[in-house]
Amino acid sequence: MPLYPYQLEIAAAVLESVEFKRGLTFTVEIARQGGKNEVSAWLEAYLLNANQDWGDCLVKCSPTFKPQTVISMTRLKERLKELNYQYETEAGYMVRVGRARQVFLSAEEHSSVVGHTANVLLEVDEAQDVPEDKYTKEFRPMGSSANVTTVMWGTTWDDTTLLERTKQANLELERKDGFKRHFAFDWQAVAECNDSYRAFVAAERDRLGPAHPLYRTQYELETLSGGGRFLTVQQVAQLQGDHPRRRKRMDGRTVVAGIDIAGESPNPTHIPLCPGGRGVGEGEKLTLTSRDATVVTIAVLNPGSQPLIRVVEHYAWVGRRHAEIYPQLVDLLRNVWQCSRVVVDATGIGEPVASFLNGVLRGHVVLPFKFTQASKSQLGYDLLAAVNAGRLKLYQPDGSEESREMMAELALARQAVRPNETLNFFVDPAEGHDDYLMSLALAVHAANTCPQPRIATMRQGWLL
Repeated sequence: MPLYPYQLEIAAAVLESVEFKRGLTFTVEIARQGGKNEVSAWLEAYLLNANQDWGDCLVKCSPTFKPQTVISMTRLKERLKELNYQYETEAGYMVRVGRARQVFLSAEEHSSVVGHTANVLLEVDEAQDVPEDKYTKEFRPMGSSANVTTVMWGTTWDDTTLLERTKQANLELERKDGFKRHFAFDWQAVAECNDSYRAFVAAERDRLGPAHPLYRTQYELETLSGGGRFLTVQQVAQLQGDHPRRRKRMDGRTVVAGIDIAGESPNPTHIPLCPGGRGVGEGEKLTLTSRDATVVTIAVLNPGSQPLIRVVEHYAWVGRRHAEIYPQLVDLLRNVWQCSRVVVDATGIGEPVASFLNGVLRGHVVLPFKFTQASKSQLGYDLLAAVNAGRLKLYQPDGSEESREMMAELALARQAVRPNETLNFFVDPAEGHDDYLMSLALAVHAANTCPQPRIATMRQGWLL
């Protein structure tokens, strides 16, 4: 097999378990793009050829049929062609060499997989994304009659996944009987065999930051704690800038805004308007954590392919009807700040607000943003990347409710890593709101999507 030494170590252990019918279950973690799928494909090709006279069966499941299962089938066919092995495809999900078959199945919730048998090898691709109940009830029994060898491939993400639970069980068994069941090769192990890979990961670390969940899980092979904090104490401290809060636009600066939309209060008459810490009636005290707020985050950009984002102002309206804040909102975005890009929460109740602003602020300034599992995940990753790279800075604390609420939400924010590398970030409703957090994330998205002016020379005047 044309594999690196760390890949051959995995293949040798799996083949030994198959040959001597040990029935071991292996867990394999290799850093992203480090070649775990290549090991899998070569193992399948070898075992199909070795068992072609016996009509034996190998089974491999993936979290989805398209694209993951299809990609696995394509890779196996490529390896078979390299080896000049004759093969046929059957029923769109099986590859046959002689009488031996490799069956590819989906582990999606409603997939029908019962009835298949694995008597040579059972594989679980991206096992961190396969539901544990699905595997236990429908896939694991496929190998029971032959005491089949099982291999789980992937990266664990958090401590609640099938892969992580099996990994921990394997490590305990290793301590008892000495058989190595868990293989982990982080990016440094891969880089020992591939200098180009070393350069790529170094660039990714610089781009994302060493504390980014993607970098930690996919390259360092760290396991995240489920329900952990979204930002560390160090990251919150890193966000703190040394520039003052601003009340209006400075000439020559590119300005962007992120707007998180709150629900409308059924009885808003007793809730004061609070734009930028102003507008609260005499004797009234506004506690932002007590009510959901519509929050606008204003940020100034320094030019460049990765612009420095300096938050300079916040506006918050609590309990006000959207129609009531339209005139002031438009005036702030168009006249006071002359925003080049405004990203608005257009999910549910935010959709008419985004539509209104898009109609009033002409020139493709407004970008509606709909929160889905995938889009929010990317929003969170982009926010983390900006923090880790030192590209995002908040104005100096000024004792205002806005400043205190922003810092409180950053400290309280939690994260949950979900299947398919998606990330959820939020503040537990029992602890407070996440209006400022989401508005900040939308402002970062505005900065990342804002067309940058062509400037021949960057001058000190761009710095606040």
